[in-house]
Amino acid sequence: MLASALLLGLYARGGNGYLLGFVALVPWLLALDARAGLGRALLGGLALAIAFAAAGFAWFGAAIGEFSGLGSAGGMLVLLLAAPLLQPQLLAFAIVRELAGRRHGPLVRAFAAAGAWVGCEWLLPKLLGDTLGHGLYPSLPLRQLADLGGAAGLSVLLLLANEGIAAAIRNRAGGRPGCWRPLALVAALVLAWLGYGGWRAATVAAHAATGDPLRVAMVQTNIVDYERLRRERGAYAVVREVLDTHFAMSRAAVAQADADALLWSETVYPTTFGHPRSADGAALDAEIRDFIASVRTPLVFGSYDLDDAGEYNAAAFLAPDGRLLGMYRKSNPFPLTEYVPAWLDGPGFRRWLPWTGRWQRGDGARVFPLRLADGREVPVLPLICLDDVDPLLAIDGARLGAQAIVGMSNDSWFSAHAQGAELHLAVAAFRSIETRLPQFRVTANGISAAIDPAGTRVATTAIGQPALLTVALPVQPAPRTLVVAWGNWVGAAALAGLLLLAVLDLWCWWRDRRGTPVARAAAAAPALRQLRVVLLPPALRGVLGLLQVIGVGTLAWIGWRMLGRDGLQVNSLAQITLFGSGVVLPALAAGCVRRWWTATVQVDAGALVLVRRRQRVAVPVSGIVAIAPWTLPIPMPGITLRTGPATALSLGFAAGDPAPLAALLRQAGAPAIAGTHASARALADAHARAAAPRWRIDHRMFKFALFPLLLALPAFRLHQHIAYGGTFGEYHSFGLQAWLLALLIWWASWALGMALYALVLRVLVESGSLATLLLQPPQAAASRVLLQGIARGLYFIGAPAWLLWRLLAG
Repeated sequence: MLASALLLGLYARGGNGYLLGFVALVPWLLALDARAGLGRALLGGLALAIAFAAAGFAWFGAAIGEFSGLGSAGGMLVLLLAAPLLQPQLLAFAIVRELAGRRHGPLVRAFAAAGAWVGCEWLLPKLLGDTLGHGLYPSLPLRQLADLGGAAGLSVLLLLANEGIAAAIRNRAGGRPGCWRPLALVAALVLAWLGYGGWRAATVAAHAATGDPLRVAMVQTNIVDYERLRRERGAYAVVREVLDTHFAMSRAAVAQADADALLWSETVYPTTFGHPRSADGAALDAEIRDFIASVRTPLVFGSYDLDDAGEYNAAAFLAPDGRLLGMYRKSNPFPLTEYVPAWLDGPGFRRWLPWTGRWQRGDGARVFPLRLADGREVPVLPLICLDDVDPLLAIDGARLGAQAIVGMSNDSWFSAHAQGAELHLAVAAFRSIETRLPQFRVTANGISAAIDPAGTRVATTAIGQPALLTVALPVQPAPRTLVVAWGNWVGAAALAGLLLLAVLDLWCWWRDRRGTPVARAAAAAPALRQLRVVLLPPALRGVLGLLQVIGVGTLAWIGWRMLGRDGLQVNSLAQITLFGSGVVLPALAAGCVRRWWTATVQVDAGALVLVRRRQRVAVPVSGIVAIAPWTLPIPMPGITLRTGPATALSLGFAAGDPAPLAALLRQAGAPAIAGTHASARALADAHARAAAPRWRIDHRMFKFALFPLLLALPAFRLHQHIAYGGTFGEYHSFGLQAWLLALLIWWASWALGMALYALVLRVLVESGSLATLLLQPPQAAASRVLLQGIARGLYFIGAPAWLLWRLLAG
């Protein structure tokens, strides 16, 4: 554990140490494996949390001591005592890893533990917003994957890589074969990761090159510790010095560097702008406006705002003529420094830390127009200090149309702790990677930086020095990333996966205790004497497979376009037309073909008898030389019966299991099914599909036609009331044909939307079923039953519940 803490401490320092992220946890994982038991796992997580806090965040302990007056030793003691609260994911990881390992193999255990890590960080956001993936910031290709899953996604991959290397060491030390397999999986993961990162970095750079440049001057004056300066010189003298310094540096930026906009740091104007508390305050407000009007350059600067609820840490936006365009209020004030929870606040706390602020929380992300002197308006997202560790604020800003991020911070408490400033800047840079927005970030004393959409620091300043940093970055509408579309989804998905795994384990435990109809049906399966099949020669199977691929591919393409460009609503006839021609028509054609070639099959008097319409064919069982299941269930599960070197009979089972027929043929003298790993998995999957109960509401006609109509009717009625004043308003205005056509369009739109929803649920069901089949084959049938039940509930209950919520909210 000490070795892992040391490696994590080196990893947190950045630079080429990012490579340690792939091995830093290996010693700890081996230690956890050597000492089984829930109590030992909990102690292991607690020990690493304390050791990691000491090795990687000693600077934070020193900063706590300086702020609170406890001194370095006292601050370090507070840090170590609070380590389980600052790093709770280590405890969750160790506990879930131990519990999952009791029932599952190493792979499931690794995924479950990684899910616990990022799920805990999502459920209990950390004070500094840090996660394991942030340490990969120095690597340009590796950090690009954050536009898919954020920094949490990088953490998951790092955890899996550590587990793979630890598994290889365990296998080698235990004399078990196959220690190379985990290493091969890790190598494949890293190669794919690097490949995506290289491609993504190139595409981001090419897109950014097409934008119009925005030249922003970031003014870093290195004037800090306002409280000490106030005591020494008086409040007005301090504000006077701060403003004069900023005026001089800003005037130079406009005159010499031709800056388009000016950016000053957090709380640089330490009073309420626009709400003066004295005549001097009103004069200073006017002086700032007059200065901006004289240089004809917009300004964003840190100040305070005020309303009936209290005071806010804020950012003011001034137009080139000095007019105030608006104020952004900081959404995440720093706890115990900028605000104190009500349960802790009181006279005693204020006597101990009298300088602690009383600021209120802002109301979330807002996008403001940065109006330039040349007439351009650039929508920008302001983030103040701790705001930039919250991915959701940047995501919301990107959704609101921001084309750049303007960050401001007062990192004066990092003056003696460069590692803290580096961490804060790295975390802030991930907001640009996730949203693909350029970022201009100024601090009072460093590190100020300009960051491009790939997360690269185009320019930076040093800590503890005055500096004027003027940088031009291209701005334009950013490409929509998966993180912007789905939000900070990795942690939530991880928790959902853990919950599903827990439910599945309980289901299997209950099944093992009670016995299930699935098991009894499997035992009785050889008694089955007749089955419905689809006769599918290779050419016909290929045609049906092609129709299936066309339908699914078209639906996926529509969904991808909606996700990336068209918006998450069906809003054009082109989408409906493509859905009808590319999804509905292939599905109808495939259904007709399958119905035409449907037959019944049974074993009778030593022969396999197939009856299709008026045709009856008998194949002697003794003439069957091989039975091979289809490795891919396309267009459905099936088997091929070979009756000679050049003849074969292909049978598809639309909703059935080929195993009972194979068992009957075996009893009648046919050979056993070909025994390869692929065939065994194919049969297990087919059995799991057959075991899952089918309800009447699962019929395609009800699921994709009648059910969407039931949902479309209330939405259509609401539309008619809003647009035409009544349920039949369009009918009275334009006639029956127009009314029916509008209803048809709404019906088709809902059918398309529900088909997309069903596709997403189907992908999740098939992914979960495949994972269970590969990792826990005995639980494959129970897993599919459970997953399909959940998907059925989400489809037939979740969709109406969402619609009802929308109607009530509207």
